[in-house]
Amino acid sequence: QTSKKLVNTVAGCADEALAGLVACNPHLQLLQGHRVALRSDLDSLKGRVALLSGGGSGHEPAHTGFIGKGMLTGVIAGAVFTSPAVGSILAAIRAVAQAGTAGTLLIVKNYTGDRLNFGLAREQARAEGIPVEMVVVGDDSAFTVLKKAGRRGLCGTVLIHKVAGALAEAGVGLEEITNRVSVVAKAMGTLGVSLSSCSVPGSRPTFELSPDEVELGLGIHGEAGVRRIKMASADEIVTLMLDHMTNSSNVSHVPVQSGSSVVLMVNNLGGLSFLELGIVADAAVRSLEGRGVKIARALVGTFMSALEMPGISLTLLLVDEPLLKLIDAETTASAWPNVAKVSVTGRKRSRAAPAEPLEVPDTTAAGASASQQVALVLERVCATLLGLEEHLNALDRAAGDGDCGTTHSRAARAIQGWLKEGPPPGSPAQLLSKLSLLLLEKMGGSSGALYGLFLTAAAQPLKAKTDLPAWSAAMEAGLEAMQKYGKAAPGDRTMLDSLWAAGQELQAWKSPGASLLHVLTKAVQSAEAAAEATKTMEAGAGRASYISSARLDQPDPGAVAAAAILRAILEALQGPGA
Repeated sequence: QTSKKLVNTVAGCADEALAGLVACNPHLQLLQGHRVALRSDLDSLKGRVALLSGGGSGHEPAHTGFIGKGMLTGVIAGAVFTSPAVGSILAAIRAVAQAGTAGTLLIVKNYTGDRLNFGLAREQARAEGIPVEMVVVGDDSAFTVLKKAGRRGLCGTVLIHKVAGALAEAGVGLEEITNRVSVVAKAMGTLGVSLSSCSVPGSRPTFELSPDEVELGLGIHGEAGVRRIKMASADEIVTLMLDHMTNSSNVSHVPVQSGSSVVLMVNNLGGLSFLELGIVADAAVRSLEGRGVKIARALVGTFMSALEMPGISLTLLLVDEPLLKLIDAETTASAWPNVAKVSVTGRKRSRAAPAEPLEVPDTTAAGASASQQVALVLERVCATLLGLEEHLNALDRAAGDGDCGTTHSRAARAIQGWLKEGPPPGSPAQLLSKLSLLLLEKMGGSSGALYGLFLTAAAQPLKAKTDLPAWSAAMEAGLEAMQKYGKAAPGDRTMLDSLWAAGQELQAWKSPGASLLHVLTKAVQSAEAAAEATKTMEAGAGRASYISSARLDQPDPGAVAAAAILRAILEALQGPGA
């Protein structure tokens, strides 16, 4: 079965992809009648060396993304994973020659088709009197024994584009550029690894891998690698790759050792997530620095892909200061990253977190008995939430990811752990502030953020007074913060429905002589009724708002949890047997 591809036609995909890149970049132009992209300011290159590269399509952003001042002059693209036509290569050479350039350097990856076609075009151009040189890049470090075909050209070719481009921009002649980049090309190596294959538009995947295998040392055309290894952690795979690349018994190794200075490229082969790319980059930096290698520059991104292949390649280039200056030289090429012109190794990578502000003495500080009562209330709340874990998860599966109970249990265990560390503050403001920080850190999810907001805001009115009107004001402040940042309103089928109903009843605490337990009992009953009423509501906020209301026939788990918390507080305050 062929894989899905977002194309118009299989036959036209390479032409249309190139046309799209040129259409969006005013610095590029297509050469009529050919699959060739050139700098739109060719005339400004008079007297300088032109640089042409290319190969099959499917390696984007290579090579068109590397056209620009300070890098390539133009690119000749073949069909997907197919060498470009000799006629198009020759047309590109003629076009840059007619612009008055001082010769052309062809930068070619070491594949038979590319060598033949670029070589043929070079010979024809030279027969026409155009000075043309060719550098064949083979940076593959996969093969431990030298193959007759030599090392394949991989992502390291992009570094050759950069070095050659900087030299050409500086006005260096064709022969010297050719000699210098030939030396640089021998001082680098690349190794790829992939979790699965890719597929050419209109075709099946190029190879099959079992779920517990990865392919090591593969090329950029979907061809299989040198061996298959068992799936392992990113750290283990990166260590294995670097060991293979730098092992002196490997004929294609890079002679990197302790004290060496390198440019590191972490290249996405097309289908790896940016998350995984960051993990691999971190592993590569740690592993290299652990070997005493100095990372002078690190480039992380997609530079030379193999369509949608979910894998990475690592490139190491040995560098000195003069070579680094060429890597750092300015370029307008759209796919070259904005790399900091300072060493990666030796930089401080973290800064101290700001100190917590000193606690302001609480004027409402309460004694040991209050602290004891707080602990009893919290224990009751925790026991209630732990008992409801499965029920809340089941309710959440209808409208969310089924983790509401787990999230609330995580909060309960965090509070239990905190209570074991010592008595909680007896002061209400300090108690709510401490609970807010604890839930924000430990509870997770939007529930943690909402409870954190509620408690932070509710703590403010309790700093000055702790009478019943102050507790009513605290509830109001908490609800207001929840609505402001959570964007939910009463009737939206969220935890706010229960809390809002309770808050309306707690207004009665503002009346002189109001009863704590009588009012709280009514508030709990209202909260429970509101939670039950969410059964028939259409979700207006939260993840459930994306679900068809016809599928929501259970009460909202957040509202049920909030009502249960209020019930647990009431029962704890009523005392034993409640």
